[in-house]
Amino acid sequence: MIEIKGLSQSYQNKKVLENVSLVISENETCALVGRNGAGKTTLIHSLLGLLPVKQGEITLCGYSNKTEKWKKHVAYLPEKFQLYPQLTGDENFRFFASIDNPEVNEQRMEECLKMVNLWEHRLELIRGYSKGMLQRLGLGIMLYFDSQIMILDEPTSGLDPMGRTEILSILKSLQNKTILFSSHHMDEIRQVCTHVAFLENGEIKKYKTQEFLELLSLGGYE
Repeated sequence: MIEIKGLSQSYQNKKVLENVSLVISENETCALVGRNGAGKTTLIHSLLGLLPVKQGEITLCGYSNKTEKWKKHVAYLPEKFQLYPQLTGDENFRFFASIDNPEVNEQRMEECLKMVNLWEHRLELIRGYSKGMLQRLGLGIMLYFDSQIMILDEPTSGLDPMGRTEILSILKSLQNKTILFSSHHMDEIRQVCTHVAFLENGEIKKYKTQEFLELLSLGGYE
């Protein structure tokens, strides 16, 4: 579903990614892990075409990310989703849903808002939402498109324990999705992920989750 071959990226002659290759198969949930500055966001932005690929190849659902065809199959939730505070949850949802099709699927919208526990709050201005509610609204909008691949950049960043639990519960409930999300929290990875992609010194290694956690406990990584 996601395939990266020989990806290299650099900024001002400093290598960030060095000949990175990674395959994430259908229905896997893979955490992208690495220290701050390791290149996690660079990798995600390369996947999404937000950074041009200088060297290497990326395919999503079998389509090169240099074409437009992959976009129908991928949904992305950035760490800070730019919502409109002067609008209600319902109005924000409708705005983003109509980008794909002006005729919003009312039943699908209701399903997604209920899935993220915001149906009862949909008519409230989002300037009154907590950070966790804002993140769940962004996730609900993402789920509306029912994409095969979901890419999330630090989806629980800055959330309190209850907010994190809510987001993780939603992710765990999803079926028939291929998910890549960056995270710093080993407990999240243990709960949700089937695999871990560990990024260090510009290189990446993929592990099964239990294998990675065992390496951590043995002092394989600090």
